[in-house]
Amino acid sequence: MGTTAERNKNLTRPKKGGAARTRRQSEQKKRLVALGMDESAVKKLNRREVLDLLKRPAKVAKANA
Repeated sequence: MGTTAERNKNLTRPKKGGAARTRRQSEQKKRLVALGMDESAVKKLNRREVLDLLKRPAKVAKANA
């Protein structure tokens, strides 16, 4: 016989929550501001652009120095 953990596994993987996504996105925008980007410029970026900029933080810091 299996244990309860083996019998009650989720059939589908649980989705990430909306609150967690919002928190992650706001943290990422704060990182860009900390790297020297203007806060108003960061607010205009969409989520894909924010992630692309965070892939190369040294490049962002150098461009905004």
